[in-house]
Parts: sequence; structure tokens; C-alpha cells
Amino acid sequence: MKNSQDFTLVIGATGTTGSRVAAQLAAGERRVKAASRRATPVGGAHAVRFDWDDPTSFDGALEGVDRVYLIPPIGSSDPAAVMLPFLRQARTAGVRRAALLSSSAIPIGGPAVGQVHQALPGLFSEWAVLRPSWFMQNFTGDHVHAQTARADGTIRTATGDGRVGFVDADDIAAVAVRALTDEQAPNTDLVLTGPQALSYDDIAATLSEVTGRTITHHRLSHEQMRRRLAADIPAQFAAMLADMDHSIAGGAEDRTTDSVQRLTGRTPRSFRAFAKQAWRTPAP
Repeated sequence: MKNSQDFTLVIGATGTTGSRVAAQLAAGERRVKAASRRATPVGGAHAVRFDWDDPTSFDGALEGVDRVYLIPPIGSSDPAAVMLPFLRQARTAGVRRAALLSSSAIPIGGPAVGQVHQALPGLFSEWAVLRPSWFMQNFTGDHVHAQTARADGTIRTATGDGRVGFVDADDIAAVAVRALTDEQAPNTDLVLTGPQALSYDDIAATLSEVTGRTITHHRLSHEQMRRRLAADIPAQFAAMLADMDHSIAGGAEDRTTDSVQRLTGRTPRSFRAFAKQAWRTPAP
């Protein structure tokens, strides 16, 4: 940073990538504001309250900030409605660099956060859009794939034989840190993947090998997937996620990129290496 007194605001600092970005920045002796609804401390970061649904929380979060890591409001089908007013306020408050977490499935100008992606270069002279593929962390913790793998040895998708360049959240965070702190901002979008594109059959086989249990990929139709998701989340968001599975089945995510290697100087983590650590107990 040009001014060591300036803060980096990390929105969603208790989440999968936000917590890692805040911790890595703090470990690098950067001044960090870890923003979340409950102002939860993260590593050596300064905790601040932030809620996309409460604009009164914006001023305090932005005080002293010159760059920001943006996590869209979770589950929103129209994040631009709340994000763009915040970003205009951020620019007025002195923010000059922004790194936005989007998705490899959402192009500039596309649905949801694609609208924010399109607006970002007009708001800030220094920017980056991170477009990671599906997270390896989707197979750990409370994610539905991890839950069903543990409960009955199945992973249910509508992806068919489609392959995905699954990426580790640690690698996403490492790229975000570089995008926020390098002397020159990327000023582009970065599709982030792991080193290999894998089908969900491949994922199930790897988890079976690592855990010693039989884990299988149960294939659903697009409509079955939509209904399954809609039981727990808003119907419009469920339809969008089911559509993403359908796109995977058609080959939309069958790719790998060199973005992690190029930005961080290290090879992205493989799913096998990730699974061996994340599922290291004999039975998940």
C-alpha cells in the first residue's frame, strides 16, 4: 500500500474465502477491517459490523479504507441493487481499488453479480474480478454435498458427465490478496481453477479412495435438481443453481487456467491433495 495507515475492508470476513483473505492480509502485516454482520474477529484483523441489508452500517465500515474485497450478498438474485449504491459510496469515501468475487459461470454483464462485474471498471481505476470455478470446500463442512456423502455415501447433481476445474479456497484467497496488494491491479477478470477438470464421478471415486468408504455420484435431472434445491432456498435462486448444473453437463466448466500459478507463483492445489487433508479421518 502507498499509505500504511489505509485499511483493506474484507466483506464477508467470516466466510469461506473472506476469512482466508482477511487472515492472509493480516499475516502480511496489512491493516485489515474484517466485516461481518456480527463484527466477528478474524485473525489479527479489526472487526467491524457490515450488513448488505443495512446501509447504516456502510459508513463505519468504510472509514479509513482505500481498498475492498467484495463478497456479494448470499442468495440474492439481484446483488447489483444493493452493491452498486455501496460501491458508489465507497468511491466517494476514498476507496480506489476493489476485488470482486464472482463465478466462472457468470460472465461480465451476465445475471446476478455479472451486472456488478460490468459496472466495476467505471467505478474504480484499480480493480479485479475473481471468477473461481466450483470450490473444493463444497465437499467439506456443512455443504450439502459433504452432508450427503457422510450420511448415505452419495453426491447428487444434475451435471451428468460434465467436468469442473474445482479450486481450493486457499488458492482463491491467495489470488485475492495479490489482486488487492500488488503495485499494479490486474484490471481484468481472472478465471480461477485447480490443475485438473474432474467430473462428479471422479470426485466420488477420489473420496471413496481417501475415506475407504463407497461414495457414489447420483445423477439427477435438471428438474429434480431444481425441486431439491427449492426445498431449502428461494425458487429463483434454486433455478439459477440448477441451470448451472445443466451448463456443466454441457461442458461449460470443462477447463483449467493458469491464473493461480501466474498470480501467486505456485501450482494450484489438486483435489486429491485437498481431500487427503480434509477427509483424513478413516470415516467422514
